[in-house]
Amino acid sequence: MGIEVVVEGLTKSFGKQNIWQDVSLTLPAGEVSVMLGPSGTGKTVFLKSIIGLLKPEQGRVLINGVDMVNSPEREIMETRKLFGLMFQDGALFGSMSLFDNIAFPLREHTRKKESEIRRIVMERIDIVGLLGAEGKLPGEISGGMRKRAGLARALVLDPQIILCDEPDSGLDPVRTAYLSQLLIDLNAQIDATMLIVTHNLDIAATVPDNMGMLFCRNLVTFGPREVLLTSDTPVVSQFLAGRREGPIGMSEEKDAATLAAEQRFDTAPLPTGPRTVVPQLEPSPGMPVRQGALRRRERVMSMMGQLPEAARTAILNSYTPAAGGARA
Repeated sequence: MGIEVVVEGLTKSFGKQNIWQDVSLTLPAGEVSVMLGPSGTGKTVFLKSIIGLLKPEQGRVLINGVDMVNSPEREIMETRKLFGLMFQDGALFGSMSLFDNIAFPLREHTRKKESEIRRIVMERIDIVGLLGAEGKLPGEISGGMRKRAGLARALVLDPQIILCDEPDSGLDPVRTAYLSQLLIDLNAQIDATMLIVTHNLDIAATVPDNMGMLFCRNLVTFGPREVLLTSDTPVVSQFLAGRREGPIGMSEEKDAATLAAEQRFDTAPLPTGPRTVVPQLEPSPGMPVRQGALRRRERVMSMMGQLPEAARTAILNSYTPAAGGARA
């Protein structure tokens, strides 16, 4: 089972530029979470701060009692072994075959025999659907296959926490849909805690149990997916609708004068009424039941009184037989 990740009051700057401040959230054990946000809002920086590759100025990231910000480096290095990290571009070595790329963490961090390494690598290659391609170089395969190879490499050390940095970048909608299903199936198989950083609305709408959004140096919200998907907060509504009108500008947030001018001259009707929440993906046939989904249902039902009405309605609808059975 995955491990809970507790983020408390995290603040990160580069020089005088504040990236985000006072970010607090909990990634529930074994559940799939997504962090949304416009380009340039520090989503990748957030991932690197969780795993201890970047040091925030303030706050804590607690994993099994170890603080990835302030604990001794030896403890941080040991805890980092609990993570699997999938980079945007796969981060594969171009001169190595896919097999050797995926085997690299095992050869680097363990003393396993080559026969055991081969068994583990081929199992992970099978999980991500790359059997038969293990002898190819990264330059000989498609971008989608490189993504899956990067995911296989993230899995070889049996991580309990998986971080995916924009797994959809460079993929067409069909490959993105396949990858979304793969992530859900993977969670069903290994019950790891997963955090996916993306600005892809298809992944955001169909994959996670929980969703958050970074904007304007703050965490706008984090919680059950239905809270964000039904939110009428202007920045969330603009992002989910993909509209130009709203607080998000081309380079950063818009100033008050620009927003006021927009409201005067924009005659296009804004969306009204509750937003439809599409069902979450289920594991493929033959996959085990997602244990994270079962725990998530119990957790969310216990907090219904704290949630907005639109989110409560969406959650209850998702758990009725008419909606397709017990969903997460």
